[in-house]
Amino acid sequence: MKTIGLLGGMTWHSSHEYYRLINEEIQNRLGGVHSAQCLLYSVDFGPMDALERQDRWDEAGGIVVAGAQRLEQGGADFVVICSNTTHKSADRVQQHIGIPLLHIADATGRALCAAGMQRVGLLGTRFTMEEDYVRGRLERTYGLEIITP
Repeated sequence: MKTIGLLGGMTWHSSHEYYRLINEEIQNRLGGVHSAQCLLYSVDFGPMDALERQDRWDEAGGIVVAGAQRLEQGGADFVVICSNTTHKSADRVQQHIGIPLLHIADATGRALCAAGMQRVGLLGTRFTMEEDYVRGRLERTYGLEIITP
């Protein structure tokens, strides 16, 4: 089993949800008392939130990169960012680690295409809905029409 690197804390609620869903899926697939092999690096969201609200994404991205590097150093086989908004730094993270970063837009895009959907609504933070890092990737890579409020 591969070791999942969960980059969380943005907020802890979403980290909890990722952890729960991943372990439920492992238990469904393997049965018994099996659980996922994973590492969690939890970022203190207070400073991250302040940086994001001040549009200081370069500094926020540095925190995210450092967290992903710690997961890699700890033995993770790949990294998952447990926050849609924080995917704004995903390309930068991938450039600074030697293991794959699984992007939320790719998982979402594949699932939507498999379900035969072409036009979908996107709800999230202002950053997630308005900026290109999720919306644009879904449109360009998966040919989806994205509708936001």
